[in-house]
Amino acid sequence: MANKIKDAAKKFLLLGQCVPTVKQNATKIRVKRLELDENLLMYFKKDDFYYCYDPNKMCKTGDIVLIKALPQKMTKLITHAVEEVVYPFGDVTDPVTGKKVAKERYREDVDRQSELYGKLDSGFDYKKAPPRGWQEGKKDFTSKPTYTRFHVFDENDPYSI
Repeated sequence: MANKIKDAAKKFLLLGQCVPTVKQNATKIRVKRLELDENLLMYFKKDDFYYCYDPNKMCKTGDIVLIKALPQKMTKLITHAVEEVVYPFGDVTDPVTGKKVAKERYREDVDRQSELYGKLDSGFDYKKAPPRGWQEGKKDFTSKPTYTRFHVFDENDPYSI
């Protein structure tokens, strides 16, 4: 019974987060699930990892994406394909209202409060902020190829995981 449920769940759309991977032709997606422990009758967190076909390199590390099972496996590992990027990393959107969020408050509420009480000099302006990806190659290394670190050296390499 449990295998049938797992097989059926893999055929539907899944929502997950993109994590760094060593594979060059695929992206690695972490899907969070709750698994029932039959002895304790409690649910525990469990992460499932899927390698997804992403030819256009739509998703970057940290993005929340929607994935769908392929009709046939492409390779032994690649079983799903990326449908769309639902929420890009760093640009948090409330899923119920669709409004942008800054910490625990809506951005429009922060703007309204700054109009009422005066804008602080140290306040961050989201309207003037450049889009994600403008620091690629300077401080953002998510587009660089990653590799697995097998040895520990004195210098820290930002491209290894």
